[in-house]
This record gives sequence, structure tokens and C-alpha cells, in this order.
Amino acid sequence: MKSLFVIGDSISLDYGPHLEAALEGVVSYSRKEGRGEAYKNLDLPRGANGGHSGMVREYLGYLKAGGVFHTDLMLMNCGLHDIKSNPDTGELQISEADYRANLGDIAELAADLSGKVVWMRTTPIDDDRHAKRGCGFGRVQVDVDRYNRIADEVMISHGIPIIPLDEWMLDLAKEMEIYRDGVHFLKTVHPLQAAYLAEQVKPFLER
Repeated sequence: MKSLFVIGDSISLDYGPHLEAALEGVVSYSRKEGRGEAYKNLDLPRGANGGHSGMVREYLGYLKAGGVFHTDLMLMNCGLHDIKSNPDTGELQISEADYRANLGDIAELAADLSGKVVWMRTTPIDDDRHAKRGCGFGRVQVDVDRYNRIADEVMISHGIPIIPLDEWMLDLAKEMEIYRDGVHFLKTVHPLQAAYLAEQVKPFLER
């Protein structure tokens, strides 16, 4: 049975168990460990929450340095923590230039660790609801779009296929309520995300 390894933010934590179930019997599923630690505070990435691009780059470097990790397919995303903005200065946690550079390193490291790498676009945000969370930092959809464009450019340049999870989510939002708080999604949405992603990754597992 082929193996799938997932690195992502808290969105992937929510749909992850459903994705594992959807791919049962097809693939051996695993991800960055530490779900309990991650759920203590989803805004402060730790444990299974991959965090921003610098954290993902560092984690993949750690796996490569170990010399034993390998997976048939790696499913990756980072972006939501990169676009956190300082409410006083508007400065983003990870600049565009650093995001681009980090993703270039991530693409190369992932290729060394996996037979195939697939990128997922960062999921959309409801600006007004997110602003009402009172989490001490900002996030807006215009930055999601901007950083997704950067990710597209980097991944295409490395020959890495892209799953347009953001577009699928925006289409779903036309049919039903999807948001729990402007960035995370309702429990009813998690199995739908997983079903969509399962169909997207199955062809890569069959090749």
C-alpha cells in the first residue's frame, strides 16, 4: 500500500481524520504529529499544525537530516499563518519575498522526501467574521489571493501540481454556510473537504 503524508495548518487538522477514512484501503495515511498539542490554540501553531512557511521549511529540513523519512505522496500547504498581520503596522508575519523563498526551499526538500508532491492552495477567509474573532492579528482575503498566486508560480516552476481547494470552497459557500469563525469551517464541511481532496489525490497514488 502506498503512503501519503500531510503537512498543513489547522484546516487540515479538521478534515484530516475524514480524509484518512476516505482513503482507507487505498493509502497508508500519516501527518506531522501532535494533534492534541495543536488544538490547544489553533492560532499559535505547534504540534501537528504546520504553521507558516518558515516552520514548514524547517520541519522538512529536519526530516531530511534524519535520513530515513520517505513517502510516496506528500500533500502540502502553508499560508494562513504567513499572512497574519500586525494590527498596528499592517506588516505580515512572513513577507512576500520570504514566502516565495521559503516555498522554493520547501518544494526542493519535499521532492527529496517524496515520490510525488502535491500542493493545496490556502483556503478562503470571511474578512468581517475574522475581524470579529478578536485574536490579536488580522487576516484578509486579498492576502490569501496574493499569496496563493505566489505559491502557484513557485509550484508550477518546480513541476508540482496544485489542488485549487480555495476555488472549490468558494463554490461550496454559494450553496451552504461554511464558516465557523471566518477562517475555520463548520464540522459539516470537514467531510466534504475530505471527499474532494480524496478524489484529487487518488490519481497521483495510482500512477
